[in-house]
This record gives sequence, C-alpha cells and structure tokens, in this order.
Amino acid sequence: MKISEVSKKFGVSEHTLRYYERIGLLPPVNRDEKGIRDYTEEDCEWISFIKCMRAAGLSIKTLIEYVTMFQEGDSTIRERKNLLVEERQQLAERIEEMRQTLERLDKKIERYEDRLVKYEEKLKSFSDLVASSE
Repeated sequence: MKISEVSKKFGVSEHTLRYYERIGLLPPVNRDEKGIRDYTEEDCEWISFIKCMRAAGLSIKTLIEYVTMFQEGDSTIRERKNLLVEERQQLAERIEEMRQTLERLDKKIERYEDRLVKYEEKLKSFSDLVASSE
C-alpha cells in the first residue's frame, strides 16, 4: 500500500508517516524497486496502534521506547507490559479527573438552568401583571 493510501486510510498526513518512520516510532517500511514506501498490513497495524496510543495520551518518547523494546524481542516482554501498565494507570487517573470535571460541569449547567427557569417565571409574572393592568 502506498503512502497516500495509508495516509487516507488512517487520517494521518504523509509527512507524519515519514516522521514516525524517521524517529523510529514506526519500524522501517519496506520499499519497492523504485525506493517508494510500500506499507504492509503489519505496518498498518503499527500505525493503528500508534494512533490509538497517542489518542490515549502516550508521548512520542514513550512509544519510541516501546517500539525499540519490541524490536529487541521477547526478552523485553515484561518491560513492555510494565510500560503499558504504567500508562494505563495514568490514563485511568486522567479519565477519573475528566469524569469529575464532567460532573462539576453538569452541576454548574443545572444551576444555570434553574436560574433561567426562575428568571423566565419572573418575566412571565411581570408580563402577566403588565397585561392585566392595560
């Protein structure tokens, strides 16, 4: 699969894909006889993984560390798992913070809705009073 196809498939710019490869975030991509990148299904799996992990908040540095360990082989399985466990814990903490923030926003919005209803009732009463005095 050519870089333009991969770019469209994952919604990642061609520049970003080249950058990921250059910094070691994406393992080296095979090239055809003309030197043009030819992405395999495995390359696409890496891109999908990278996108997912970036969306979860993992840093480029952490992902490079993970990819490097992965390329070193099975001897790094425990270290890779530990890295992912640590990142998962941090994500769980961020999710909890976001849940609390959402809850706080909901309460704030509810207070505004209560105020709005009271204000509208006040306006209606005033409007009714003005209409009855005419």
